[in-house]
Amino acid sequence: MKKWIVPVVIIVLLGLWAMNVNNSAVTMEEDVTEAWANVESSYQRRNDLIGNLVKTVQGAADFERGTLTDVIEARAKATSMNIDASNLSPEQLAKFNEVQSGLSGALKSLLVTVERYPELKANQNFLELQSQLEGTENRINVARDRFNEAVKPYNTYVRKVPNNIVAGLLGFDEKGYYEADAGSENAPDVEFNFD
Repeated sequence: MKKWIVPVVIIVLLGLWAMNVNNSAVTMEEDVTEAWANVESSYQRRNDLIGNLVKTVQGAADFERGTLTDVIEARAKATSMNIDASNLSPEQLAKFNEVQSGLSGALKSLLVTVERYPELKANQNFLELQSQLEGTENRINVARDRFNEAVKPYNTYVRKVPNNIVAGLLGFDEKGYYEADAGSENAPDVEFNFD
């Protein structure tokens, strides 16, 4: 038997294995990218609804302008932040989460403030928008959970030995998970003001 056949067979097998690792990692990375696009789509839906909500609330002439300004500014910050889906680092996700949390907080303030305006609470457009926002918040949560579900098998695959060697050489880095806001593990304080 010729001595050169064994090294050639080994090289061919290693090449096939590396190609399999690459193809599997590409498929899993695309799943992560798709899941992230769904998260962004859910946030975009919320941003679109907020514009309509603000216009409806502005119709109440005596409504507190500061609250509306906070929502408008938070929405502007949220829409200006973009993340490259091919490079989802924990730092980028933390910045994105911080901006989106600011918008969530401003929305909560707006909805709490609305409770003092019975004519606005009775407005059918406002009630419909409020309902759609609640549904969208649920969609956002589901999309974030599905994103994390897509990240886990990808990270596991590119970190396992010996896949990590080929994945590292081909530029498949570990992706960050979407994490909860700092302090969200604590129950919120609820205060009732009966004036």
